[in-house]
Amino acid sequence: MGLPSQAQPALGEAIRRLRAKKAISQEDLAHSAGITTGTLSRLERGLSNPTWSTVKNIASGLGVSMVELVKQADKLDR
Repeated sequence: MGLPSQAQPALGEAIRRLRAKKAISQEDLAHSAGITTGTLSRLERGLSNPTWSTVKNIASGLGVSMVELVKQADKLDR
């Protein structure tokens, strides 16, 4: 099974790194973002893409703005 054509692995990696830096479990972040732990895991591994509302909720759960989250992903995408 390959990556979806529009997969954004850098976004998932940015989420994972910020979550680890802030010592937030996948379970806690998923709960605050209103998604399942499995969905968050797939996002972090770059296997699926979140909706904008999910990105907003994840950013909020991480205590960062959507802009900061996207900036972190952009740095990893270079």
